[in-house]
Amino acid sequence: MKTSAGSLESSDCLITVSDSSELKIVIESVVLEQFGDQIREVIIQTLSDHNINKIHVQCLDKGALDYTIKSRLETALKRRGENLE
Repeated sequence: MKTSAGSLESSDCLITVSDSSELKIVIESVVLEQFGDQIREVIIQTLSDHNINKIHVQCLDKGALDYTIKSRLETALKRRGENLE
């Protein structure tokens, strides 16, 4: 199942999550060189907070701040049916 949250507007991101047998994170960002590692860390930490380690996450970033990335990821996970506490 593939679910998404967010948009491609400036200062936002579109997060899409889908089934995977491993953790796979793909990031496309207008600020990838400067903030790619930080974006990846926010995604990894959010997944870790919810004990999720086998999922495919695609992040199309347009300069979103950390809290936006986290909320978009959590919304996509909830739409997928994940029980987030």
